Amino acid sequence: MADTTIKISDSTRDRLRTLAEERGLSTRAYVERMVAATPTEGERAEHTARAVAYVRANLCPDLTEADVRAAQEWRAAIAAGQVGERR
Repeated sequence: MADTTIKISDSTRDRLRTLAEERGLSTRAYVERMVAATPTEGERAEHTARAVAYVRANLCPDLTEADVRAAQEWRAAIAAGQVGERR
């Protein structure tokens, strides 16, 4: 295992430490878990392609690229809090 040093603000370091402690992890283990759980753009694109292929094969054979784009835009709007109501 390699050691790496990164420069972050004191407040970010403290927040990482708190988040890790709340989960019973070391800061290193928490950062490793977060990085491992965060997909790259390539992984996300691959997952999306598999999901679209599944939907076309099993649910909606006439699903278009425009439908996929509209769904992605809708999801982004929801994530940005532009659609729906936050509770």
